[in-house]
This record gives sequence, C-alpha cells and structure tokens, in this order.
Amino acid sequence: MFIKIDLELDVPIYQQLRNSIIEGIASKELAPGDPLPSVRAMAADLGVNMHTVNKAYQMLKQEGFILIHRQKGVVIQPDQMPPADETYLEGLAGQLRPLVSEAICRGLGQKQFLQMCEKLYNDIQK
Repeated sequence: MFIKIDLELDVPIYQQLRNSIIEGIASKELAPGDPLPSVRAMAADLGVNMHTVNKAYQMLKQEGFILIHRQKGVVIQPDQMPPADETYLEGLAGQLRPLVSEAICRGLGQKQFLQMCEKLYNDIQK
C-alpha cells in the first residue's frame, strides 16, 4: 500500500495516515468507492495502535473523504469529494500562512516557493 508513516517525524501518526490517504485520493491511487482496510487490518499492516487508525478514519469521515459502513467497511467517498468552498479556502490560508512566513524568514524567494508548490502539485497529479 502507498501509506507512508515515519515514526521519527514530529507529525502525529494519525495525521500522517490521514494525509497519505488524501494524497492517495488526489493522485488517483485511490478511486471513489475503493475499499480501505479495516481499522484492525490497517493497524496491523502499519504496526500502530488501532486507536490511531480509528482517529485518522474518523477525521477523514468528518471531512467527507471516506464512508464507514457497518457491512461494507471503509470506502473512499463514492459520490463526490467535498468542495473547495469558502470555509475550506479560509482554513487552507490559515495552514499556509505559517509555512510561507517561515519560508520568507529562511530567505526563500517567492519564485522558488511557488516553483516548489507547483512541483509538489504536479508530482501528486501524476
């Protein structure tokens, strides 16, 4: 599976799992309706606690990326992904602001920062 977890990062494991699944959807590795492993199976595959996987799945469910069915299990949202509405854009700006600020403090120019963003965007789209 494409899930990337790094136990050395300061980013919580549940957040890394959430981010990896969203990247899988964005890169089309995961298609609408695709199943995900159960909480127990994912935890065993990754060697992490079941509560960690459950927290990531619950976040993804609340954000509209997955559905959790008692009978069908966990699936990628089969209908439509959540839109990039005004609330999302405000949250995105709030998350990007500290990253942009740090890049400026470290001497990264606007052109270099935008090139990096474009490269990441294109890498995910491939």
